[in-house]
Amino acid sequence: MRIDILSIFPDFFSGAFEHSILKRAKGKGIVEIHIHDIRKYTTNKQKSVDDYQYGGGAGMVMTIQPIDDLIGKLKSERDYDEIIYLTPDGEKLNQGICNQLSTNQNIILLCGHYKGIDQRIRENLITKEISIGDYVLTGGELGAIVLSDAIIRLIPGVISDETSALTDCFQDDLLSPPVYTRPSEYKGWKVPEILLSGDDKKIENWRQKQAEERTKTLRPDIFKDK
Repeated sequence: MRIDILSIFPDFFSGAFEHSILKRAKGKGIVEIHIHDIRKYTTNKQKSVDDYQYGGGAGMVMTIQPIDDLIGKLKSERDYDEIIYLTPDGEKLNQGICNQLSTNQNIILLCGHYKGIDQRIRENLITKEISIGDYVLTGGELGAIVLSDAIIRLIPGVISDETSALTDCFQDDLLSPPVYTRPSEYKGWKVPEILLSGDDKKIENWRQKQAEERTKTLRPDIFKDK
């Protein structure tokens, strides 16, 4: 997979993809991440990428020309499955969206700033709009990092034990069951006996029940009666 991230603050991503699973995915050649500075594509003599909004009002708006030119350049070099704009009024990110995007080959992530981007970009260039939550950040960079991480870890070969990603929270609309490791008893706190039984079927049934109960209690909004 190739991910192209468009931002007016490219240095924001310094180090973000150089640790843990993301670093290994890059090292294995499973994913390529390219950061592009939108300012380098403006024809404005002052190198500005924002302007006042028509009709008045507080806040500046990111202009069309540099974004259009940059996206146009990238599209001339390869086909893209999605051109995604990170915005608080987009579709709220969930595991289903991540699963679907992880099957793509090439995607563009556009990071907004200020009051947002000119609406004509959204109408003519963007194919998908995503929000990472019902709150506003200073820009789309953090959203792009969150989305990239959530997608990349699902790509086959990124995680050594690929079944691990399939049992994450929100797969099958359930939270994960409780997990434990050694020692089996610490300060009198004991691991449930069922997990020490060696009976795989009983353990799997216990985990399924725990996942359902935790989801029903903690996230009734996503719980679906199985």
